Amino acid sequence: MTEGASTALLTDMYELTMLDAALESGRAGRMSVFEAFARRLPGGRRYGVVAGTGRVLEAIEKFHFGTEEIDYLAGIGIVSDTTLEWLANYHFSGDIYGYAEGECYFPHSPILTVTGTFADTCMLETLILSILNHDSAVATAASRMTASARERPCLEFGARRTHESAAIHAARAAVISGFMGTSDVEAGRTYGLNIAGTSAHSFTLLHESEEEAFAAQIATMGAGTTLLVDTYDIPRGVERAVAAARGAGGELGAVRIDSGDLIAQAFTVRKQLDDLGATTTKITVTSDLDEFSIAALGAAPVDSYGVGTKLVTGSGYPTAEMVYKLVAREGDDGQMHEVAKASSNKKSVGGLKVAGRVRDEKGHSAQELIVSAQSWEDGLAYLDRSGARPLQHKLVSGGEVNQEFVGKEAIAAAAKRHDASRAELPYDGWRLSRGEPAVPTKLVDIFEGDD
Repeated sequence: MTEGASTALLTDMYELTMLDAALESGRAGRMSVFEAFARRLPGGRRYGVVAGTGRVLEAIEKFHFGTEEIDYLAGIGIVSDTTLEWLANYHFSGDIYGYAEGECYFPHSPILTVTGTFADTCMLETLILSILNHDSAVATAASRMTASARERPCLEFGARRTHESAAIHAARAAVISGFMGTSDVEAGRTYGLNIAGTSAHSFTLLHESEEEAFAAQIATMGAGTTLLVDTYDIPRGVERAVAAARGAGGELGAVRIDSGDLIAQAFTVRKQLDDLGATTTKITVTSDLDEFSIAALGAAPVDSYGVGTKLVTGSGYPTAEMVYKLVAREGDDGQMHEVAKASSNKKSVGGLKVAGRVRDEKGHSAQELIVSAQSWEDGLAYLDRSGARPLQHKLVSGGEVNQEFVGKEAIAAAAKRHDASRAELPYDGWRLSRGEPAVPTKLVDIFEGDD
């Protein structure tokens, strides 16, 4: 999709056919509340990380049906002329509340709440879910990785392991969860992210010798570069790398190890570097890392990690499993009513939700308090009486996007927010093993009146 192009056809056909039928039945104008949430945390993880909200807001601003989109829909004949006329004038005009990017979430957290007419709100389902499910899955995996790495930097190297557009957005999500940068140049340009990279094995193999390859890289990148030392024999590679940097009048910045037993190699290479007097030369490791292998490397003398495949695929869980459900709508009496699915294993909870986080005496998150209420004001008042920190922000007002939550500056704010939100988690929240959510969810229903 080209820059500035309409996002309106990034949708499932049934959004359009539902709209068509609702316009015909006269129910399309009923006020409605939709909610994006996850029934569970994939893989028994202890918490999830919200990411993609800024992209959702940017996509909604471009969600309109121009001549090309209307002509296409007219040509395939899936909706009536009346609906085509309605779509031609469509711009989202409702309100959206949601968790800010970087915030941790738990089962049934109302991550995004969309209010407006049914016609206004149902159209956004697929767009919202496709973005939130991808970005939050990556951000959750990234958070587990940066938590395992502790203070050691992590870099995103996954562009070659996923769709070219997904790679850009994965880099953004990773930075929200603490990654220091990305190898993807377009991600750097689009989102203002730090980009990093030096050379691959092919560069070494291009030259007649390893020494020649190292000298060529240092000649253009300087002695502070990172040299890949495992194309042939690692001990010889390390020796040649240090010698090449010193031959250029400097001290080598770092060596990268991309194969073998990374823990054993890290200890061996660190000793060799120290014996050579290259005590300031750092060690970075790559090679199919995930949060578990990063944790295993915690005692090894590693200075940074490059993560690719496991990051951009959510470390085995490529979707956050969020859904988008109607939870309240206007009835024939003109009043709002709770609605919910009752399907086995897929039940939803009705009512507009207002969420807050209760902390214990040590400042750790102790409860996700979710209030089902008639209005935001009622829900916020209940949170205030309960001493809970409100979690939602007004992201869209009458169709106008709050610019605080979009753009490059919003990414840095989200990264800072995630650091604080994760730091609030109790000890169990940092564990990598499968288990119950780190913070229990309590639902209170005051929809029919304050309790």
